Amino acid sequence: MPENIQIALASDHAGFALKEKVREYLTRKGIAVRDLGTNSPASVDYPDYAEKVARQVAGGQAGCGILVCGTGLGMMLAANQVPGIRALPCNDTISAHFARAHNNGNVLTLGSRLLDEATMEKVVDTWLATPFEGGRHAARIKKIDAIGEPSHPEKNP
Repeated sequence: MPENIQIALASDHAGFALKEKVREYLTRKGIAVRDLGTNSPASVDYPDYAEKVARQVAGGQAGCGILVCGTGLGMMLAANQVPGIRALPCNDTISAHFARAHNNGNVLTLGSRLLDEATMEKVVDTWLATPFEGGRHAARIKKIDAIGEPSHPEKNP
């Protein structure tokens, strides 16, 4: 990820405690964070927070996003409904590396029930430090993006 990037960050209630640790970690590293909630462990609906982050990233107000829920899966499903978003759950450094290198992920989703703080830091660092490789992967990303377009051939047989 480019330097001086602003990260949009949010969680649901299950991810609240880990989201706070992510925010503190990024802030200590000097990375600008836009915390979009939730602000307590009280029950909330994760799609609301996933959409907030996804729209910030898709609209260019943030360079990338991080979402936290119990597994990272619900946030991924919701965020990926916003055109231009490639949200991927990464709970290990190998997934984090390939999410960026091959899939050009722009939203990282984390599972609070699957990660401890030390592993979260390694995953976030790997994800932020890994550049998109482009090349053959860029052509594949183009195909993925085209699936959602109204002009996609499968939508107009």
